[in-house]
Amino acid sequence: MNKIKSDIIIRNCSMLTEDYNVVEDKSIVIKDSLLLDIDDVKVIDEKYEGKEVLEGKDKLFMPGLVDAHMHTCQQLLRGRIMDEYPMIWKRIMIPFESNLKEEDVSVSAQLSCLEMIKSGTTSFSDAGGIFMDRVGETVVQSGLRAAITCSTMDNDKSAPINMLSTVKEAIERNTKLYNDFHNSGNGRLEVWFSLRTLISCSPDLIVKAFEAAKELNTGIHVHMNEYPNEINYCLENYQKRPIEYLESLGVLGPNLLSAHSILLSENEIDILKKYDVKVVHCPISNLGKGVPKAPRLLQSGVSVGFGTDGTAHAGMSLFNEIKVFRSAMHANLGVPISDPVIMPARKLLEIATLGGARAMLHGDSLGVLKKGKKADLISIDLNQPHIMPTHSMVNTLVEVVNSTDVRDMIVNGELIMKNREVLTLDEEKIIHVSKSALKDIANRAGI
Repeated sequence: MNKIKSDIIIRNCSMLTEDYNVVEDKSIVIKDSLLLDIDDVKVIDEKYEGKEVLEGKDKLFMPGLVDAHMHTCQQLLRGRIMDEYPMIWKRIMIPFESNLKEEDVSVSAQLSCLEMIKSGTTSFSDAGGIFMDRVGETVVQSGLRAAITCSTMDNDKSAPINMLSTVKEAIERNTKLYNDFHNSGNGRLEVWFSLRTLISCSPDLIVKAFEAAKELNTGIHVHMNEYPNEINYCLENYQKRPIEYLESLGVLGPNLLSAHSILLSENEIDILKKYDVKVVHCPISNLGKGVPKAPRLLQSGVSVGFGTDGTAHAGMSLFNEIKVFRSAMHANLGVPISDPVIMPARKLLEIATLGGARAMLHGDSLGVLKKGKKADLISIDLNQPHIMPTHSMVNTLVEVVNSTDVRDMIVNGELIMKNREVLTLDEEKIIHVSKSALKDIANRAGI
């Protein structure tokens, strides 16, 4: 019998299933960017042959993690903002970004993609920066999947002048990025629209950005309900809370990624559910401002994903974010009502994978390992004393697995890291160049 040809066969591995259980002695077949088949080792051996075969012994394959809210342009702010008083985004982050040159953004994007690959993140959503064409070029080269956008502000008098634009300029710049890069990299790279915050954007820009995203059938990425002054601004100027205000403008829909979403009222949660808005929490960043109402959101049927908020806050390890989030939920919401399972392991894994995929508007094709889905997956090296043996591999994935345990990465059916060697980017060169870039930018920005 002639065997069916495929691109990659992952042979004899453990695997995280779509219902978040771990099964053993499986093989995974990949062809044309998709998961062609998943079955017992013997069945796959008899039926398929692959151009490349990865031995999966002592490895667990799982869906790639999704960082659904991050900032590429803040990559070289690592270690700068801890222990700083508010408002760090006005005092440090925006001035820093305003001093970036095109070559700085290229270095920052390369380092961001390198860190995500080595941390197990296969997809990310960038909240917006400057010179985003350089980010687009890097994403295509890296092999990662991403949604990028331009930083968009027209109504913040305290912001550096080069960070502001007219409504017309903002929409035209983002539309050009869309025309140049949307669906490039074999469909891996998408371009969205964005609003930095409701405070920094005029009502006209808010409406036109949503209209442009709808017209081009793409997403829109907005920082929402992150700070008390944001809530107060909307109450003072519009007599409505932020989510309520957007509803009054008639712009809400399922293509909105509502980043942070910490300070939500009960009515706002109902509105998010009504319009199928996707929420993304950034645990480490968020906990300096408040505790997200994740259990309430999930109970209401609102989709929730995770983001890191970029390296400036604590690096881009979503495994770290999972651990911190679990502890925060237990300490703040579980302990007061004696609920030890307020945020169970399987739900945390779902948020970090499928929840992020939904936030990026790809919940139908990403986030689980299942026949017909996109082949975006990572492997975990199980043969380590902090992982094995274990009573529950699902629990262990949440409790102790770290980004350094990630061994392989496949995105869109292409192998981009093998045994921790990144195949698409020059790791040694990127780290060397980024050290010089950090010193130069910090001096230029005066931070």
